[in-house]
Amino acid sequence: MTDEVPTRVGFLGLGIMGSPMAQNLIKAGCDVTVWNRTKSKCDPLINLGAKYKSSPGEVAASCDVTFAMLADPESALVVACGDDGAARGMGPGKGYVDVSTVDGPTSKLINAQIKETGALFLEAPVSGSKKPAEDGQLIFLTAGDKSLYDKVTSYLDIMGKSRFYLGDVGNGAAMKLVVNMIMGSMMTSFAEGLLLSEKVGLDLSVVVEVISQGAISAPMFSMKGPSMVQSKYPTAFPLKHQQKDMRLALGLAESVSQSTPIAAAANELYKVAKSHGLSDHDFSAVIEALKVKLKD
Repeated sequence: MTDEVPTRVGFLGLGIMGSPMAQNLIKAGCDVTVWNRTKSKCDPLINLGAKYKSSPGEVAASCDVTFAMLADPESALVVACGDDGAARGMGPGKGYVDVSTVDGPTSKLINAQIKETGALFLEAPVSGSKKPAEDGQLIFLTAGDKSLYDKVTSYLDIMGKSRFYLGDVGNGAAMKLVVNMIMGSMMTSFAEGLLLSEKVGLDLSVVVEVISQGAISAPMFSMKGPSMVQSKYPTAFPLKHQQKDMRLALGLAESVSQSTPIAAAANELYKVAKSHGLSDHDFSAVIEALKVKLKD
């Protein structure tokens, strides 16, 4: 890539996270070209001034740097390396930044395919869900080509509040999986506490308030707690994605023979919640899996 900041930006994947991220780029005055498997999801961004191409390869060919936010490793791989994938449009002078949450081997495979074209690659999974994405408050966990990182920092700063460069490809994926493994385990423990509180007659709104003021305070508890008390789970981070990340984190742990019994138990609860049709609800709906166990 040239020493100049890339001026034409592509964005692939316009779901819960990708759409507000791309929207923030457009609102900041960036020249953005979008693609999504379901074309209708592109329309609001096109109305804001984005251009549209009919395949990831066409987006990559027309842009200096292309961002991708896909739901899982399989989708990320197909969009990057499939028949009409972004790699088809990549080449020297271009960069590919995958902000999806995938496992290390998938990220390394995408990296290899992109590098074969002469382009640069950066993995940059994000910590944060729907609201931080809308507010430009995401945390980017990046790894890969440092020169590409240096060139896209202005875009990362539009979409996020902080960014970390972690070295070789795979480190960003590992960091994200560790963060989401801890988050998923914390949520199941919080759910257990709420249900125990209810069983012994405590006021759940007071429980949430007490937790929010103590040493175990976490933004997640104060944000999710009030709606969980009402058995409402507006989707900020789908439960099916949380379970996918738990599964990938457990696989990472297995690869280095690290015991993770708490995360393994939490993962089972997310699987139970999925089996009860809660995949597309927010991951806080895992509390419903514990209600089922109590009824049983």
